[in-house]
Amino acid sequence: MTKEMTCIICPRGCALKVEVDGGKITVTGNSCKKGFQYALEECTNPTRTVTSSVRVENREDTMVSVKTAKPIPKEKIFEVMQKIREKSVCAPVRIGDVIIKDVFGTDIIATKNII
Repeated sequence: MTKEMTCIICPRGCALKVEVDGGKITVTGNSCKKGFQYALEECTNPTRTVTSSVRVENREDTMVSVKTAKPIPKEKIFEVMQKIREKSVCAPVRIGDVIIKDVFGTDIIATKNII
């Protein structure tokens, strides 16, 4: 199997070509080790940082932006989004506050201050 992708680790955006032959993975097109590692992870265990927003109950028409503290498995994105949609908070909220604890091995944290 051959897969072509663009590395997103740095602004260079290397065009990567990944060939998987049984258990052997070959990566070409990367300019650095980070691109090689990105391609390996993307083909074997893709993860994503999820960003969204949560309603602030005690403020009219106000939402607080949130994100996963660490990337989660790509296949869990819809489950994480469901948990985020079900959540609401009350102000004050500070950047870094844990909004939802332990979601697939990470926390959902605030990325905005709501005073």
